[in-house]
Formats: sequence, C-alpha cells, structure tokens
Amino acid sequence: MIRALSLAAALAVLPLSAALADESQTASEAAIEAAAEAFEARMEAFGERAEAISDDESLTEAQREARIAAIWTEYQPEVAAFTAEVSRHAGQIAQEALANIDVEALVADALNDPEVQEALRTAPVLAQGMVTNGAWAANDPEQMVTYGLIAQYALDQASDVVVADVAEAADEANED
Repeated sequence: MIRALSLAAALAVLPLSAALADESQTASEAAIEAAAEAFEARMEAFGERAEAISDDESLTEAQREARIAAIWTEYQPEVAAFTAEVSRHAGQIAQEALANIDVEALVADALNDPEVQEALRTAPVLAQGMVTNGAWAANDPEQMVTYGLIAQYALDQASDVVVADVAEAADEANED
C-alpha cells in the first residue's frame, strides 16, 4: 500500500516534471514543482513510518493496518492541499501550453486524414440508405429508434477519428 501511494504521487507529478525540465518555468510551474517536492518529502516520511509499522512483528496484521491507517489520516490534509495546489495552477499551465498551438491548423490537418475523409463520406451514404429504405417514411417507432442509433454510431465513429487525429496532431505540435 505504501509503495502504491508513493508511486501514485510520483506518477501524478511525472508529466509535469518532464514538461518543466524542457522549458523555462512559469510561476505556476514553479509553484507546482515546489509543492511536488514538499509533497514527495512528506510521502517519503509517511513511507518510512508505515514500513516501520509493517516490519514490527510484535503487532498483528490488524494492528498494523490500524496504525498505518491512523498515520495516513495525519497526511490526508497534505494530500488535499497538494491536490488543490496542482488544480489551482493546472488551468494556467494548460492555457499557456494551448497558446502555442494553432488549433485551426490541427483541425484542418485532422480533416485531411484519409480515415476522417472516409468517415465523413460514409455518414451521408448511410443516411441516404436509410431514407431510401423507407423506414423513415414508414414512421415505425422501432425502426426510427434503430436507425437513429445507427446514425448516432456512424457520427460517433467519425467524431472519434477526428478527436484522435486532433489529439495526435496536438502532441506532435507540442514535441516541436
């Protein structure tokens, strides 16, 4: 449990640390890094205390768990404070990162992707097939629901491809 908590804390800060190492820091990034360092030190202290309890063979398993849970309650306010600090600055960091991205170019690039083009071509063909089938004209409620679900599925598939391509293009733009 102790190592899992330490790993979770480290993983939460890792993307920020990697990003911060590449560029000069903004005030928000510096604040998060300072909070992360303090939080990491406190989590190490918790880990040491919890390991000492875990290694105490004079205690039963239930006693060990109870004592570790008790010391964890001491650290919960610090976990909450760290989370609040990261949340307070995360929006600013995201805004700064997005300021350097040309969203229109990313969308244009994503829309030129062959998979996206195919998805955009497929949706109208599917809709035309449903109209010519007559189910829409028959006004059968069950058929309307079925074709509505099929149309929604086709639109969702096209949307997923566009979103994935935009995210990939954004990642590539951030790497440059």
